[in-house]
Amino acid sequence: MKRGRFITFEGGEGAGKSTAIAAAGEVLARHGIEFRLTREPGGTHLGEALRSLVLDAARDGTCREAEVLMMFASRAQHVVEVIEPALALGQWVISDRFTDASWAYQGGGRGVEDEVLAMLERFAAFGLQPDRTILLDVPVEEGLRRIAGRGEPDRMERESAVFFERVRAAYRARAAEQPARFRVIDARLPLAEVAQQVARELASLADGWTR
Repeated sequence: MKRGRFITFEGGEGAGKSTAIAAAGEVLARHGIEFRLTREPGGTHLGEALRSLVLDAARDGTCREAEVLMMFASRAQHVVEVIEPALALGQWVISDRFTDASWAYQGGGRGVEDEVLAMLERFAAFGLQPDRTILLDVPVEEGLRRIAGRGEPDRMERESAVFFERVRAAYRARAAEQPARFRVIDARLPLAEVAQQVARELASLADGWTR
């Protein structure tokens, strides 16, 4: 059986990942490709429990070491329980964030060292890399403006603009280092235009896979 493809969506706060992921799902459905939507942290019972801890605004004393280990604990279970089994069945997996988010948030944002992230990527993510990563890039000021009316911010959303500038810089650096895997989309564009670009990218991938 042909192995499925692993597609991830990344971006800072307010980048519009939900709209983009919906557009991706519509394309795969039109191509008759079975797919699974998931997210990080989360995607499994353990992952969702860890997500609630990582994002709980009442836990603002969580140290960076605990945070990165919770993220990768969630990821390990996600790969074993959801992602790899689906890919082995020929399904496509579309994930709202994966390891690149840790390079951006825990690495760029928190300052966790590259060698630590690389080791955890090998050990807890089993070296798995997405087939395609779509990075929705939006200036920090614009992204924070978009999420301002969403209700009570979670622990991550409470971070400073300076923190999110570091996150954005880390994402952009990661994309520049791996241009074959990343597709960077200007998320300042209207949502409909962003969705169109995502749809074109997914259609191209789907056409090549179904031939």
